[in-house]
Amino acid sequence: MLPFLQRMSLSHMENMPLSHSGPQGAQRPSWKQWLLYSTTIILLLLCSFSTLIYTLLPLKTANEPCVAKFGPLPSKWQMASPEPSCVNKTADWRLKILQNGLYLIYGQVAPNTAYKGRAPFEVLLRRNGDTIQALTNSTTVQNIGGAYEFHAGDAIDLIFNEEHQVLKNNTYLGIFLLANPQFIS
Repeated sequence: MLPFLQRMSLSHMENMPLSHSGPQGAQRPSWKQWLLYSTTIILLLLCSFSTLIYTLLPLKTANEPCVAKFGPLPSKWQMASPEPSCVNKTADWRLKILQNGLYLIYGQVAPNTAYKGRAPFEVLLRRNGDTIQALTNSTTVQNIGGAYEFHAGDAIDLIFNEEHQVLKNNTYLGIFLLANPQFIS
């Protein structure tokens, strides 16, 4: 009787699949799918956490409107009020920040496609001489700017590699004080 049981158990083993898979035709997710799923979940958690932090931290909105814009031609600084409390114009395309805060910089750069000089096209948005954004595409009008935290004394400027590379009648730079976050030191 023992040989019969051994033969029966072996025949049963021959018909068993080598791996424990799900229903016929179902495939297990690959490691790439698991990586994608886990990355997505982590990013969603980070976004939720960031939103919670910004919701709980008090932001003091700007008391007075503080807006400045330079360009297009005729190029001159246009201020929301005669003496804005947050910025001071120091030169064409250059401002000095007078008040800590979260600022929105916005602008448009129109390249001169007829320019045939040797200098490569480059437009830099700088803070205290350090580049915070660079544009190098000379074939299309581009937007420049973003939200930045600035401190009193910071100098913000927009510089061109060669003055004639840009159509100044279609190029401008503006700045707007969004808020004075209390967590800025």
